[in-house]
Amino acid sequence: MVDSEKHMELLIKNMVCRHCIEAVRQIFEKFDIEPESVSLGRVSIPAQHLEPSLLESLDKALHEAGFSRITDPDGGIVEQVKQAVMHHVRSEEECRLNLSDCIERQLGISYDAASRIFSRHEGRTVENYCTAQRIERVKELLEYGELTLSEIAWQTGFSSPAHLSRRFKEITGITPSAYRMKHQGARRPLPDV
Repeated sequence: MVDSEKHMELLIKNMVCRHCIEAVRQIFEKFDIEPESVSLGRVSIPAQHLEPSLLESLDKALHEAGFSRITDPDGGIVEQVKQAVMHHVRSEEECRLNLSDCIERQLGISYDAASRIFSRHEGRTVENYCTAQRIERVKELLEYGELTLSEIAWQTGFSSPAHLSRRFKEITGITPSAYRMKHQGARRPLPDV
């Protein structure tokens, strides 16, 4: 997608952390494309015509690294919703706000429209995706072992340690305390998160 005469913005699926940003940057540089910026889900490159053979090679390299270029508008919205949810879950201030407000503010479209597209493409609701991401964040914080359950509940937007414990056990099958003792230092993400 061309953003202006000066640069072109490509949407990339499955970018979730700073390591992903660096990996995607290196893939583009491998093809002598110097990105102007790389952020979660986005790569801005100088405006240029990318030959189909170069795009095919770029897509293959991205795929081999676990990423893919998003070419359909709905896929772009789905990826933007995922990035908004990740930001919402990982920002202590943001997790206090209403998820739908955060998504509307970051995407610039109504939550209802984004939610319908997300559910159609992902086969689950935005809320279920958000809960899975919150539980993944709780797992990380439990493994660090530096915070109490009350502090973790506060940081991840749960109303109380009891609420966190109940949701954690529903999803993982064990309590947060049991998880901390069993998995400290060996975090395993939920499948298909």
